[in-house]
Amino acid sequence: MPPGKTLRRAGRYTLAALVPICALAPAPAFAVSSRPGSDELSPRLSALAKPAVRAASPAEQAAELGLAAAGPGSLLREGNRVLVEVRFERGAAAGVDELRTAGAAVVDVSRRYQTVTAAVLPGEMVALGGIPGVVAVTEVLEPIAAASTCPSGAIVSEGDVQLRAQEARSSFGVDGSGVEVGILSDSFDQDGSADTNETDDVEGGDLPGTLNTCPDQSTPVDILEDLNNPEAADEGRAMAQIVHDLAPGARISFATAFTGLTAFAGNIEDLAAAGADAIVDDVSYFEEPFFQEGPVGVAVREVSAGGVSYFSSAGNNNLIAEGRDIASWEAPQFRNSGACPIGVPPYATSCMDFDPGAGVDSTFGFKVSAGATLTVDLQWAQSWNGVTTDIDAYLLSAVNVPLTDSESFNVTVTQRPFEFLSWTNATGTAQNVMIAINRCDLACDGTGSGDTGVPRLKLALLQNGGGVTESEYPESTGGDTVGPTIFGHNGAVDAISTGAIRYDTTLAPEKFSSRGPLTHYFGPVNGASPAPPLPSPQEIHKPDLVATDCGMTSFFVPTATPGLYRFCGTSAAAPHAAAVAALMRDMNPSLTPAQTRTALISSGRPVAGFGPDAVGAGLIDAVAAVESASPLKIGGGETVTGKLEEALPTASTPAAPVVPRPPRRMPDRVAPSTYFRLRPPALLLTARRAVKTVFHFGSNESGVAFLCKIDRRRFRACRPRTVRRFGLGPHVLRVKARDAAGNTDPTPAIFRFRVQRVE
Repeated sequence: MPPGKTLRRAGRYTLAALVPICALAPAPAFAVSSRPGSDELSPRLSALAKPAVRAASPAEQAAELGLAAAGPGSLLREGNRVLVEVRFERGAAAGVDELRTAGAAVVDVSRRYQTVTAAVLPGEMVALGGIPGVVAVTEVLEPIAAASTCPSGAIVSEGDVQLRAQEARSSFGVDGSGVEVGILSDSFDQDGSADTNETDDVEGGDLPGTLNTCPDQSTPVDILEDLNNPEAADEGRAMAQIVHDLAPGARISFATAFTGLTAFAGNIEDLAAAGADAIVDDVSYFEEPFFQEGPVGVAVREVSAGGVSYFSSAGNNNLIAEGRDIASWEAPQFRNSGACPIGVPPYATSCMDFDPGAGVDSTFGFKVSAGATLTVDLQWAQSWNGVTTDIDAYLLSAVNVPLTDSESFNVTVTQRPFEFLSWTNATGTAQNVMIAINRCDLACDGTGSGDTGVPRLKLALLQNGGGVTESEYPESTGGDTVGPTIFGHNGAVDAISTGAIRYDTTLAPEKFSSRGPLTHYFGPVNGASPAPPLPSPQEIHKPDLVATDCGMTSFFVPTATPGLYRFCGTSAAAPHAAAVAALMRDMNPSLTPAQTRTALISSGRPVAGFGPDAVGAGLIDAVAAVESASPLKIGGGETVTGKLEEALPTASTPAAPVVPRPPRRMPDRVAPSTYFRLRPPALLLTARRAVKTVFHFGSNESGVAFLCKIDRRRFRACRPRTVRRFGLGPHVLRVKARDAAGNTDPTPAIFRFRVQRVE
């Protein structure tokens, strides 16, 4: 830290000087008079397109771009391609052909937001900027993405007991039957290193499917779109196990949320259109707006208006230091310190004054743990597509050595008030670092693109619960606010935001469980035009509730006990809440999202010592929630109907009749045969790197399940109608039928084909 500067904490102390980190990273070349690059490509994509950078390894590219090498905050990739969002002034759909001609693989098209999400080779980046109508090409960062085999499988989350779901099923005769829960996460059945796959989970009763032997659980999970990445973590499958544990009669559907922000919003709508009654996700994109509802929040609002209850994780971004929540800092306006610290570029001359009092302080200090990655999300209160102020961020060492920076052209290119810093402390010891924030106006880049506005600023340390142990400004003072980290659709008005509480306690939420509130100053993002300011700021208190995390699953994070896995975080809490909603909807099929929210919140169990911005209404109580959702309660008490009436004891209920034992049946030992009802040509030609194919399978027996083996992979459960993408080259598909008695076709049907690229 500069001489005389210490991190400010409760009480008086002096922080010992730490080892200088001059050698942590090469200093950027700041001998230029203005910011480099001003075309349609973001600065990071411009750098990635350079031959020396694109020829480097992904880890070397990440270091050059100032991003994490893997995980949240890294470049989201599909093979050797990078996912980007191409924003058009107009005519995005019409520009798809030109994008493909330029070598881009189109992933999603959003007419509403005039944005195309595409997978692009680094060497093809520059060509995208030259396509007519393209105004911005920006990188997509990986989001942040928490017994008896019947009815709920061999492995059951402890949330079944903690949230009293087991008791609710028994008391009211509900199990989620007739209800569909849609799940959005990274992937469902892609992780080849996991100890189980979808087939294993179905056979063990931990997921529904044709191989599940439990009554009325033969409908497989409906996969609308999976992520094509064998390194994905299959968090969606772990979430599905939780839903199945608490609501074993519910149907489950899944779509990936890892194909870009607007594609995420589109998959929310697709799940609702496919029949989901409740939807749950555990994903947060860094660029989701702090100060207005973004595209995902808009999709949440629209499906909620259509009758779908929506649940989202609150996030795992809270940080606690000496009893204070320190993971964010927000100032009511940009305060120009009049100068910038040594180490930022010479064209940066209007830096933020972080001291809310009479003093002047142009840097904000943090202590970063050894091996940790510092992740800083900086935003300011201007509407998407209405950005007039250009803000940049710089990270410096304790002795003003530049470490990394974020210099997006917010006004002329991205039209998003968003900057992102990522830096890994690889020194082996904790280090002090400093953030500087510059307003890039006429004096900065000479183009006059940015004005001298003074918008509200907020930075959030999105650390997944750790990595930063001290903050220079650890408490709210002088109008500045410190602590809240719920943002984006995780805090959407129509979403039920769910915090986490550990399965073996009811005393406190998880320390990492994100806190609220959040405040919106603009209407929702809706298309390419800027939303108007709200008549008055809208303060939204989140989370709404807390639910179980760290319950057991069949594969996720291993523990010290062999064969025991646990799934922690608000990613696990949110599906617990959605499963309880499925029980409520089973009790009362006409239940609306508003009624679901009211019943859940009114029945929450308080968590002593914690306010609503930490735990919302408290811990979910499934018994009280299901009872509150009954037609008797919702309908105002006129009549007792449906399953509540069936569950109420009556003196006149007759004893169950004696049912004669059915005659013994001879076991079925005849294996079914398998064939292809529909298959593509043996030679598939494509101009892209992969092609979508459709197969229909048939058998001489009805009610069979199908197992598919693709190339050298294992046999896995597949659907009678299977849709899948295949890459270039030869492929072999083997499929065999299995009947209800467990007999499997010993001679699978085989189809050999080739995918060939047309130049």
